[in-house]
Order: sequence, then structure tokens, then C-alpha cells
Amino acid sequence: MTVDIGRTAKPPGRIRTALARHWYAWAMVAPVVIVLGLIIGYPLGRGVYLSLTDADETNVERTIGINHLPATYRFTGLDNFTAVLKDEVFLDRLLWTVTWTVSCVAVTFCLGLGLAVLLNRRFAGRAVYRSLLILPWAVPAFVSVFAWRLLYNERNGILNKLLDGGGIDAVPWLNDPTLAKVSVIAVNVWIGVPFMLVALLGGLQSIPGERYEAAEMDGASPWQRFRHITLPGLRAVSSTVVLLSTIWTFNMFPVIYLLTRGGPGDTTEILVTYAYRISFVNSPRDYAGASAWGVLILLILLLFAVVYRRALRKQGEV
Repeated sequence: MTVDIGRTAKPPGRIRTALARHWYAWAMVAPVVIVLGLIIGYPLGRGVYLSLTDADETNVERTIGINHLPATYRFTGLDNFTAVLKDEVFLDRLLWTVTWTVSCVAVTFCLGLGLAVLLNRRFAGRAVYRSLLILPWAVPAFVSVFAWRLLYNERNGILNKLLDGGGIDAVPWLNDPTLAKVSVIAVNVWIGVPFMLVALLGGLQSIPGERYEAAEMDGASPWQRFRHITLPGLRAVSSTVVLLSTIWTFNMFPVIYLLTRGGPGDTTEILVTYAYRISFVNSPRDYAGASAWGVLILLILLLFAVVYRRALRKQGEV
């Protein structure tokens, strides 16, 4: 009887080992992965494909009555992206979108931090104030936007009624380009502050109280305690909420579209509302152009997320 000692069994690969060891976890995750693939993966892949064609309302597959017309659009490569990047409209929308995003995130973070610091203290009725400040987050976004639209109404809005009582003429909140920009930022801040408040309040409550007591015994002023204890203790939470808030605000379609429809003119139109307009409002509907805008928006956000995380990693926050 001979034994071939030169031939050894091939060790299993990493994927096989992971499946064998964690098969139950993979089985539990599989339905979620499949659903996400169908809901997000397929539309994303379809959008990337359409962005490389000249598809529009006149050449896509469609049915008119009993007649079925096949698709006749063709592959054009990167022509749509070249056209978008050369268009001055893209730069104008991008500059306003960045301004809108930075303004909303900065104001929301400052207000949320201030309210979180106040609500972290013990005082009578604290639970009531917390519930009231979280209420705008519980209300659906479109309801809040419609409520603010009534407030901004130039003729019958509550804001102008209050100004009229003080002898001030009606203010065209949504009809003046500058005021319209300020108005949409104010509404988005109103909607976003509760999320920032809850996240930062949770971060404040995780900071040990002994640090504040030791700093107070050492003679540190309230500002010094805030600067050297509160802010460093909130870095991990702040980095996450700022990233999430930036992505949400950059793509905040409901506030802009429901409040101003991008007007007056196109002064408040951001990238996502313009992509929606050329895909569903303008005629003929430019599906390829809208897809190119969508892919560029995705790339911009991915680039921001990568740069942001690298900056945090250098600071030791990730």
C-alpha cells in the first residue's frame, strides 16, 4: 500500500470558508440584498446605460394604442456627459446647489448643536420642549413645505399679515430671486434641525459628566469646557451627521420643487430638480440627458464622501 504524500488537498477559498462558517447570516441577509438589488441596483444600472445613449421620448420603446414601437435610440458614448459639462446651465446649477447645501448644513448644525446643549441641561418641562422641537421631523416633508408655502403667500400669508399689521408692505417671499433662496433655505433648516438635534443630544449624553466636573474644579470657563470637552466629544457624531445631512440636502427635491418649482425663473433650481425637469416636464423628454445629470450627481457625492472620509481619517476620526 503506497501513499502519495506529494499530493495535498487544496485549502478552501475565503468565500467558501465564509459561506461555510456564516451560512446562517448570509441566508438572513440574502433577501435584503436581493430587494436592494432590484430597487436600487437595476434602476442605477439602467440609468448609467441610458446616459450613454441618445434616448428620449421619441425613440424609446413604447405602445401607442395597438401599435408597439420598438426602441430606436443608439449608443453615443460620453457625448451626453461632454454636452452637460460644457453647458453653462450645469455650472450655474452646481454653484447654487453647493451654496444651498453648505448654507443649510451649516445653519442646521449650529442650531441643532445649540438646542442640544440647552436641552442637555436639567430644567422644568425639558421633555415637553424636546417633543415640540422633534415635531417638525415627525411631520411628512411635503406637509411642512405646503404649510410654509401658505405662510409665504404674498397676499394672504401669515407672515405678510403680521408685517401689514406693523405698516410694512407685503414681501414677495417666493417671487424675488434673493428672498426665494433665503426662503427655501429656511424651510429646509426647519425640517433638518430635529434630526441634528436628536443626533447631537445623544452624543452629548455619552460624554462623561466627570470631565465637566473636573474642568470646573480646575477653573475652566463655560466656553473653555464647551471648546475642549463638548466639541471633541461630539466629533464622531458630528462627522456622521454632517455627511448624511450633506447628501440629503444636496438631493433635497421636495423642498425646492414643492415650494418654488425652481423659480422664480430658475433661480432656486438645484441639480436634481433640473434633471427631473428635462426628464418629465420638458418636451420631448430627454431621458439620456437626465440620466447623465443623475450620474454626475452621484459621482459628485461619491467624490465628496471619499474626500471627507479621508480628511477625517487623517484626523483620526474614522
